[in-house]
Amino acid sequence: MIADDSDAVLATDGLSVSYGGVHALVDAAVAVHRGQLVGLIGPNGAGKTTFIDAVTGFTPSRGRVWLDGADISKLAPHRRARRGLARTWQSTELFDDLTVAENLAVASRPPGAGRLLASVLSGRPLASADVAAAIALLGLDSLADTFPANLSQGQRKLVGVARALAARPSALCLDEPAAGLDSEESQVLGQRLAEVARGGTATLLIDHDMDLVLTISDYVYVLDFGRLIAQGPPERVREDPAVVQAYLGRPREPAGAQAASAAGAQGPSAQEEIA
Repeated sequence: MIADDSDAVLATDGLSVSYGGVHALVDAAVAVHRGQLVGLIGPNGAGKTTFIDAVTGFTPSRGRVWLDGADISKLAPHRRARRGLARTWQSTELFDDLTVAENLAVASRPPGAGRLLASVLSGRPLASADVAAAIALLGLDSLADTFPANLSQGQRKLVGVARALAARPSALCLDEPAAGLDSEESQVLGQRLAEVARGGTATLLIDHDMDLVLTISDYVYVLDFGRLIAQGPPERVREDPAVVQAYLGRPREPAGAQAASAAGAQGPSAQEEIA
């Protein structure tokens, strides 16, 4: 079971977003702890990206957001980022005229005045220990001097995550990092994301790849129509009837009923759909 929210790196309480009369997010309470990878899943339109947009300040919201015990609910996005809250975007936009290492250097924390002057005079972004650490953690060492045009989609996604890590955030929100990846690329990404969390970064992951999220997450929240309908360890969430109904639009049949209807229906079971 998740620890008490008081020691969470990133936490929300009553987080809500409305667009006119449409309630996109309602009273969402989520907590992510240091060294933990938390998954946030739900059907299309459930409010997952809206949640990250609200947490990071990119959409107006009600409720409260805490980072390292400080209330950041009223801060602008760039001020939340300076406090240590980083995010990725569904579309990984990189600077095409900069190498992988240089893309990360742009996002890393500002260097001292002397190194900054050297960077200006040379016309090239600065490398740093934070950049090197992010490159190593995401397994991008061999691609550090590569330009984005020569990267695969999976590699671009990893660079996007590494760029967020270069700023040494205390909490990282990942918005659909596996979108557009094949199964092998998703597996590699999942391994790297688990390593990021184990390295001490509180990590929140939303993705449509259910197998990825349920395999690598320590704890999972489930949204449906903007409301949290379930939470817990992945194995418990996978079996939750409310989760199955949200994804399939009907309750899961008991095991006996599934067996009885197998002869007449060859489609996948609800368990298989969630898996």
